[in-house]
Amino acid sequence: MAELIDHPCVQHKLAIIRDVNTGHKRFRELATEITKFICYEALKNIKTKEVTVQTPVAEATCQKIDTDLVVVPILRAGIGMLEGILELVPTARVGFVGLYRDEETKQPVTYYERFPPQIKGGTCIIIDPMIATGGSTVAAIDKLKKNGAGNIVVVCIVTCPEGIELVETEHPDVPIYAAAIDKKLNEKKYSVPGVGDAGDRLFGTSH
Repeated sequence: MAELIDHPCVQHKLAIIRDVNTGHKRFRELATEITKFICYEALKNIKTKEVTVQTPVAEATCQKIDTDLVVVPILRAGIGMLEGILELVPTARVGFVGLYRDEETKQPVTYYERFPPQIKGGTCIIIDPMIATGGSTVAAIDKLKKNGAGNIVVVCIVTCPEGIELVETEHPDVPIYAAAIDKKLNEKKYSVPGVGDAGDRLFGTSH
């Protein structure tokens, strides 16, 4: 399942982050801002518990989050979204998965992984600005599930039908939340119209 977050504030920021003239500083700021909006929706159904608190006037029955949250950025571009989630949920734990694409097989290869034990029984949020082919996303989900994760959501800024289809085929239980669902992939496996190379644009490493 892929859910498009089409709130006007999100779409306004998306227009700016797509712009080729947006520099890396502003790109990072926008990635943080957009991530907060998307995660707000992605976490709307997480488990809560009823608590009673004392206000200055009287007791109040309230709700508090009742699950461990673990954010898992896919290195390196996913780091650019991490601050947005941690501003929304400062107590979330953070895991990491590093992947690169083998030039011959075109398959994702893991070069680093580190997960807190709370992925078992908690809610894991995979973050990556772009889901293009979906291969890295599927590989990250595979890694989490092999380490005991049972509740996983994916948050991205831009995706496309090809990426959505692969994730839904391999992991139909994992929802995707995105600010945009683009038309297609081009021959270089970039989403069209996309944002270009999100990692380069986040960290100012483009040539």
